[in-house]
Amino acid sequence: QLDNNSNSVWGGRMNVAVFGCGGLGLSCVMIAAAYGAKQVIAVDVSEQTLEKAKEIGATNIINARKENVQQRVMDLTNGIGADLTIDAAGFKATCEDAIHCARRGGRMVQVGLPIGEQNPIIPMGMVAGKELEIVGSHGCAAEDMPAILSLVQSGRLDPKKLIEREVTLEEGVKALMNMDHGSPIGMVMITQFSDVPRSRY
Repeated sequence: QLDNNSNSVWGGRMNVAVFGCGGLGLSCVMIAAAYGAKQVIAVDVSEQTLEKAKEIGATNIINARKENVQQRVMDLTNGIGADLTIDAAGFKATCEDAIHCARRGGRMVQVGLPIGEQNPIIPMGMVAGKELEIVGSHGCAAEDMPAILSLVQSGRLDPKKLIEREVTLEEGVKALMNMDHGSPIGMVMITQFSDVPRSRY
């Protein structure tokens, strides 16, 4: 949740870790950077996606295929953990990593919808012991939109950088079906709803 004091709370002090950097995760990276987080750690399994995350504001990247994610996040945060962790993918591994990487008294936000039949193992003893706050989120609250739009207007937030390609409505259907086999780097936006291009980008 964003508020008028977000800049003072985030500015130069908050460590944020984003697990899963598809279109949703990259949005989280961009917003955290725009609010001046001290560190924005991006975690994914794709080198191309991680490079994109760096382009839009990630200070550190972790390839989950090559590194021990939990240990690496702890190393980057001096053994404390991240103030805010976000599971933007919905996989068992990303959910569990996000919980384990949160600092004592930190917050974990579940943004990505659960994928697959395997449920994450949530160590409630650790959650209680570390006094973690676990929050579910299913989109941006209407009350947060003025703050987001203000960032866009000021130029600190540039959503166009998240768009990988623009497609027609017909191509959009195919792109959606193809997501069963892999995610685009960023977002695919439908901008043509007829034979006449109507893109404003």
